Amino acid sequence: MTVFDAVVKENFPTLEIYTLPLTRAHGKNHPEVFRVPELFQTMNEKVKDSGSDKPDLNDEFTELREVTSQYALPDDACETYEAVCEMLSEAADAYYA
Repeated sequence: MTVFDAVVKENFPTLEIYTLPLTRAHGKNHPEVFRVPELFQTMNEKVKDSGSDKPDLNDEFTELREVTSQYALPDDACETYEAVCEMLSEAADAYYA
């Protein structure tokens, strides 16, 4: 099992739960967060469809870095927002390792 596989196994189930509420809690002040669940859903589907192969997630990680300003937290970020950014950043680090 690769480091990325381990991160997917550990973080993706939580990201499935956390990414949508992020839009409800922060979408009004941070409209960029609406892309986060969309991009994560695409990534999650690609991971599931890839089986044991490493999926091509370059476009999704690139756009996530752009819309989150390198996973930076806004001043009004809640614990969920912080956790989502941390898990996505960890997934990106593992993917490119």
